[in-house]
Amino acid sequence: MDSPKYKRVILKLSGEALAGPNGYGIDPIVIGNIAQQVREIVTLDVQVAVVVGGGNIWRGIKGSAKGMDRTTADYMGMLATVMNALALQDALENMNVDTRVQSSVEMRQVAEPYIRRRAIRHLEKGRVVIFAGGTGNPYFSTDTTAALRAAEIEAEVILMAKNGVDGVYSADPQTDPDATKYDELGFFDLLSQGLGVMDSTATTLCMDNDIPLLVFAINESGNIRRAVMGETIGTMVRRKSRD
Repeated sequence: MDSPKYKRVILKLSGEALAGPNGYGIDPIVIGNIAQQVREIVTLDVQVAVVVGGGNIWRGIKGSAKGMDRTTADYMGMLATVMNALALQDALENMNVDTRVQSSVEMRQVAEPYIRRRAIRHLEKGRVVIFAGGTGNPYFSTDTTAALRAAEIEAEVILMAKNGVDGVYSADPQTDPDATKYDELGFFDLLSQGLGVMDSTATTLCMDNDIPLLVFAINESGNIRRAVMGETIGTMVRRKSRD
């Protein structure tokens, strides 16, 4: 296939994907590799929006489990996503990729506030838009943010880049040698089998708005390009007739 299959995509990056082998913080080599992969698809005239997690710095649900107020813990997690967004923006702009960070938690000194029409205009001008701050509300994950923003900007697919796993399996492949990889699934399968690819709120949003989800490994260089070109990688999750 000579031209991209998708023209507007949401790339969902977990915080852990930015941490590299250390498992914590931001690895400059890893984030540089991701930025290079994003640059590759921008040069194909693909409109790219990115949603970043914050688990490499702080996980609100873990803070809550240790007795912290859940709302406070979740807001701290939102701030962590802004840090990751700024790091990714810096890596992209060092490669001459025009980039904007939009945050759902207002902090005008470092990021634009999230405005749907402005985000779409940036994309139309070929800029990468990084959505930070989650949805701006506690109790919602960045997976839900990706599904919500994909619906709002009318993205054709969510590219869910995973760290250390190359698709959706019947069980954890790192602990179960008999785990089976799926090439294609329905959203109903994710919910009914509890496969844990994304939380139920995000899954339902994708299902209701008919937004396909491609789950693949971020570790292998060039995978983002392969995904937008329509090559068979990872696991495709889409709405089926029974969903």
